[in-house]
Amino acid sequence: MCIILINELISIMIESIQKKEKKIAVLGLGYVGLPLALEFAKKYSVIGFDINQSRIELLHQSIDPSEELDSEDFLHTDIVFTSSPEDLQDVEVFIVTVPTPIDEHNIPDLTPLLSATGTIGKVLSKGNYVIYESTVYPGATEEDCVPIIEELSGLKMGKDFKVGYSPERINPGDKVRTLPNILKIVSGNDDEALENIADLYGSIVRAGIHKASSIKVAEAAKIIENTQRDVNIALMNELSMLFNKIGINTFEVLEAAATKWNFYNVTPGLVGGHCIGVDPYYLTYKAQQLKHHAQIIASGRAINDDMPIYLAKKIIKEINNAGKVLKYARVLILGATFKENVSDIRNSKIFDTVNELKSYGIEVDVVDPHASKIDVKKNYNHDLSREPHGKYDAMVLAVKHNEFCDLPLSYFEHISQKPLVFFDLKGIYRNTFNDHIYFSL
Repeated sequence: MCIILINELISIMIESIQKKEKKIAVLGLGYVGLPLALEFAKKYSVIGFDINQSRIELLHQSIDPSEELDSEDFLHTDIVFTSSPEDLQDVEVFIVTVPTPIDEHNIPDLTPLLSATGTIGKVLSKGNYVIYESTVYPGATEEDCVPIIEELSGLKMGKDFKVGYSPERINPGDKVRTLPNILKIVSGNDDEALENIADLYGSIVRAGIHKASSIKVAEAAKIIENTQRDVNIALMNELSMLFNKIGINTFEVLEAAATKWNFYNVTPGLVGGHCIGVDPYYLTYKAQQLKHHAQIIASGRAINDDMPIYLAKKIIKEINNAGKVLKYARVLILGATFKENVSDIRNSKIFDTVNELKSYGIEVDVVDPHASKIDVKKNYNHDLSREPHGKYDAMVLAVKHNEFCDLPLSYFEHISQKPLVFFDLKGIYRNTFNDHIYFSL
């Protein structure tokens, strides 16, 4: 009888959402949540919820604080932005897209996730759905989140409400692989939940739906996407160190190797951001709980975490070799964000390099056309510039922003204290600085 009752409630819920009698709520309106909320709002009635009131005020003005969406993306949408939990009373489907960071000890910090879960638990009704998109370790949805919902709501998963997990795959800065064009993984706590969640997402995702067999499988699928990339970048970083000692250019080696049809082409670099540099720690944390030592994952993280200091030591060595005095040296860093052509500075590893250089008395200028000066000062206690000023003893191309990719050699020569020392982390100028001191990963 209970199964029949909940299925009837769910059928009514899906129908009521389609008729806009009931609403979908998206909790967390950052890179992931805002595009999702707006896409749903093209067809359904949506509540966009975020605890950051200043963010809500910008969204009311059709301004995306993450600078990913244009004001036109807000047009023709049925959405209400709010920071008030009271506005969640008439919601039937809750979708959680809050950040899942790590703390200073690289331990998963589930505070935002559990806080959003608590908010839902206080307003949940029978027949409702709760869907998580935030990246977590396998088991977090059912073992960490569901008990909170059950305790606060007095309801039971499966009997009174349904739960699903559908990992986000938003790629910041990518205008081609947008939400409707990325295949969506979905999962549910039972077959009925799986089918309804698949139908819901299928109504806005053109690329197709993959139905995972369980919530844990969907959670694991998401976290290994970034872990795989992290490990492969770590391999390239280690090879870069080796090739540097041999005296050959890593990017030239990769170009040659990539002529084989099945070569997995990954380049070395600093691994920051809120995904690749964070998610593997969720997996190693779960492994430790199960008394399993995830050797390859842990080793890859150690290599990538050490890269900013490795880079700083190389810069210091080359400044010394050029006959320059460290305590009078000036270094220019081109790029502060964690990837090209975005404003996101979360977990930007270049500031680890900056701090190491500054500890030697070196003056460091960081230039970035996209990052926020206020955010850089707040998060890294460093002043950000829009343009270089004066002359520099060494320069580092850290981020491949479009603005940095086609600069003539004369530009760098003009702002350089001779000899010109250039560190090209992206390898895009390796055939340009033949008569100068050049280094790439």
